[in-house]
Amino acid sequence: MIVHPKPNLLNILITLKGSIAKRIARRCIMVTLLASLIVLIENLHPTLFSRVNATPFTLLGLSLSIFMSFRNNACYERWWEGRKAWGQVIIEIRSFIRESCVIADPKLRESLLLALCGYAHALNARLRGEDEQQAARKWLPGVAGLAAHNVSDGILQDTGRVCSRLAEDNIISEWRYVTLEQRLRGLSEAQAVCERIKSTPLPFPYTLLLHRTIYIFCVLLPFAMAQPLGWLAPIFTAIVSYTFFGLDAISDELEDPFGREENDLPTDAMVRTIEREILSATGHTELPPPLQPVDFVLS
Repeated sequence: MIVHPKPNLLNILITLKGSIAKRIARRCIMVTLLASLIVLIENLHPTLFSRVNATPFTLLGLSLSIFMSFRNNACYERWWEGRKAWGQVIIEIRSFIRESCVIADPKLRESLLLALCGYAHALNARLRGEDEQQAARKWLPGVAGLAAHNVSDGILQDTGRVCSRLAEDNIISEWRYVTLEQRLRGLSEAQAVCERIKSTPLPFPYTLLLHRTIYIFCVLLPFAMAQPLGWLAPIFTAIVSYTFFGLDAISDELEDPFGREENDLPTDAMVRTIEREILSATGHTELPPPLQPVDFVLS
């Protein structure tokens, strides 16, 4: 995620970090060159595009803008829902830390809390398509014995079984067990939300239609602008194509908020926050530092 101070006018014009310009530069240049070629042809043959009217492009551009706003809102909602789900993970783990103080055995409590730290690492790896067991092994040595297809959920199941045994042995009260189980259920719900976002992209025909319409609009637009604008047509074509291609690329990036792209969620930083909370609760004094943005990017 980009963490950048409020930009001034100069930064707005020249900043590339976090900008979508690098991803769409080739497409914008190609459309601008096409517009230049069309203007050159129009200057050589002035009557060639005399009957091309800009009215259809006005209507198409308005419809396309409305269509893109719906898709951008849908993609941003996925990004924001993912952020809220990770916020719930932090809340539930903090609550588990507080409510687990009832466990008298410090080693048992520490093992449960470190398992939740391993859970956070495993969930982060799962959402990025990485090795969950490898991510959690530092915090949970016995992670190899869990089901490889869903390590993070296996950690919650094991933690729930330990809490259940504590209640059966009257080490903790039934009410305490219920509160701890509610925290594990909250973690499971947050994981399900993240998995739903990860495994359910926007409908492909919806996205495909928008991609095609944007290309058609940007390629045909210079034909309507060549005669009235002359050599200004490539400039305005570049601005329009930058806007439409940029919004389209931003939607693609926000659709999956759990990756490692510059504008994805800073899940590494949130996992580090969980690490610090758990290590502090288990009596460690030397805590890993919070992750800081590197070149304005917080991972």
